[in-house]
Amino acid sequence: MAKYKRILLKLSGESLMGDTNFGIDPKRIAQYAQDVKSIIDKGVEVAIVIGGGNIFRGLQADQTGIDRVQGDYMGMLATVINGMALQDAIEKVGIKTRLLSAIKMEQICEPYIRRRAVRHLEKGRVVIFGAGTGNPYFTTDTAASLRAIEIEADVILKGTRVDGVYTADPEKDTSATRYETISFTEVYNNNLNVMDMTAFTLCDENKLPIIVFDMNKEGNLTKVINGENVGTLVS
Repeated sequence: MAKYKRILLKLSGESLMGDTNFGIDPKRIAQYAQDVKSIIDKGVEVAIVIGGGNIFRGLQADQTGIDRVQGDYMGMLATVINGMALQDAIEKVGIKTRLLSAIKMEQICEPYIRRRAVRHLEKGRVVIFGAGTGNPYFTTDTAASLRAIEIEADVILKGTRVDGVYTADPEKDTSATRYETISFTEVYNNNLNVMDMTAFTLCDENKLPIIVFDMNKEGNLTKVINGENVGTLVS
């Protein structure tokens, strides 16, 4: 039996690059689609928020001279492109999906309406939230926290390229150790990088747990759903 009934999966745009330097790796997105199918088959209701960093992120705007607000909107459009790619991959494995956008684009996705999103989930469709919150200066981490709270998800699953939260950056410090569980307060006090502060505070105030795990290892998503000791639980 699955431990969670309704989850929100947060993916970074960079994760879609796989071993490439830009864009979308077909093998990586196909693996994600299979992993999502495996938990849908268990009866789990799945919503997804994906970033756009593999195409464009708003913070790049400062480096190119583009206005920050304009750059953030460009980043939102990048998340819709990724959402469309993920939608296509998931539907190819036989799962119905709906792409909902915080910015109206009627030709390619539905506008975000909370009740409609919940209804899609209840019908067993994967709901992909695009365009962040629809507002500049907010990250897709914040969008993930906000949407998870709105749809009353049981947990946020943050799929990354590392297998949890560490005492330090494991790619820079070989002595870093992984937490199996950690409290929101400990994350604050130790200044650990789980999500941006706005997103993290939203989860803390609404008592929404976060599991940080390695999404790139096939089968990990199913293990998390089954309640196995994968990644780090922040609660």
